[in-house]
Amino acid sequence: MTHDVHIIGGGLAGSEAAWQLAQRGYKVRLSEMRGSGETTPAHHTDALAELVCSNSFRSDDDEKNAVGLLHHEMRRLDSLVMRAGEIARVPAGSAMAVDRDVFSAQVEQALGEHPNVSIVREKVDALPAAGITIVCTGPLTAQTLAESIVQATGQDRLAFFDAIAPIVHRDSIDMDVCWIQSRWNKRNEASNEGGDYINCPMTKEQYLAFHQGLIDGDKTEFREWEADTPYFEGCMPIEVMAARGVDTLRYGPMKPVGLDNPRDVTPEYPQGRWPYAVVQLRQDNKLGTLWNMVGFQTKLKYAAQVDLFRTIPGLANAEFARLGGLHRNTFLNSPMVLDRQLRLKGANHVRFAGQITGCEGYVESSAIGLLAGIMTARELAGEAWQAPPRSTAMGALLSHITGDAEAETYQPMNVNFGLFDPLHDVGKKQRKEAYTSRGKADFGDWMKRLETVPA
Repeated sequence: MTHDVHIIGGGLAGSEAAWQLAQRGYKVRLSEMRGSGETTPAHHTDALAELVCSNSFRSDDDEKNAVGLLHHEMRRLDSLVMRAGEIARVPAGSAMAVDRDVFSAQVEQALGEHPNVSIVREKVDALPAAGITIVCTGPLTAQTLAESIVQATGQDRLAFFDAIAPIVHRDSIDMDVCWIQSRWNKRNEASNEGGDYINCPMTKEQYLAFHQGLIDGDKTEFREWEADTPYFEGCMPIEVMAARGVDTLRYGPMKPVGLDNPRDVTPEYPQGRWPYAVVQLRQDNKLGTLWNMVGFQTKLKYAAQVDLFRTIPGLANAEFARLGGLHRNTFLNSPMVLDRQLRLKGANHVRFAGQITGCEGYVESSAIGLLAGIMTARELAGEAWQAPPRSTAMGALLSHITGDAEAETYQPMNVNFGLFDPLHDVGKKQRKEAYTSRGKADFGDWMKRLETVPA
């Protein structure tokens, strides 16, 4: 099949870009390295859109949350990622979490059956010299292609470490010690009857011993060329957080607030006392057989992980479907090397999308892939492009990547209200609702304008 657009990388962004173009009638060649005899240090399968870290797309609240608003906008643009996510959805309170295998299978099926998409298992070693191309190779871009990108941009690539959380078999968790509850009992339509998280309570003594174990545990050693690579704050290894202070974890992933331990009921606390600290596990697949340790990304060595994590109350006999890990994450200094349409300056037949542009998170990566697909479709049709306003989640994220951020200090970023055009005349308590309400209205107006922008 001849193609109109070559997309390199079959992750979330590449899959979303391919879908948007194919749905608009353009033929796409989607090149994916995995399945050609090549893989990455973090992937476990050859499936398109494999989720290599958490199985959560984070908050689905589109009334008070920036990423929830991003979900809303993607759904309005017929996002394949959101379509597949709904089919693969598993309980996670007010968050959107998915069965990772069902999710990637849905994405691959939709693209594999589309008459305008050709999926080719091949490694691409260099940026194409001609032809419209979207590069979506993500944080684990192959070394040869990364070198080609560096040569084309004239800038050294930046990098940070991204850590993966362990997954535990549900039937190995001691539910006589743990209990199921969502924090503050928050629910949504996909919630489990009793709650969406398994909670492992800790006393002060247990917590202090665990904290010390994180500090002392045997950790992965860095290679010389990795030594100065910074961590991303939104995906910090738990032992790195622990090193920041003895109570850091109790105000982070191990915070106990809003969780009433039914094993610790007193006349003063008839619903159960809050534990001193808590480890939460979130359902990872639709069957409910696998649960991941929330916020427990780690660079501890495997043996150290097993020994330490089995000291957590309720996990003494834990069987791990996957242990935590660490991989290097590569991204462009996008404000410096990309234009406002994600095109490479000096080679505008090449666009970049997804995590390689410096957005962080599954949903953000997918959203930038979606926008790259629409931009490219409009370019092929001879139609002008008008970016969504910065009052919307997509517009704010795109603006950050393509020029609003300082190039000298550019780092990966999740979508957040700090990227939006500010609201100064709204009280603090009403501000989140005001951001999302304004964003929905402005996004609707932008969609109407997009169809009438003159060439």
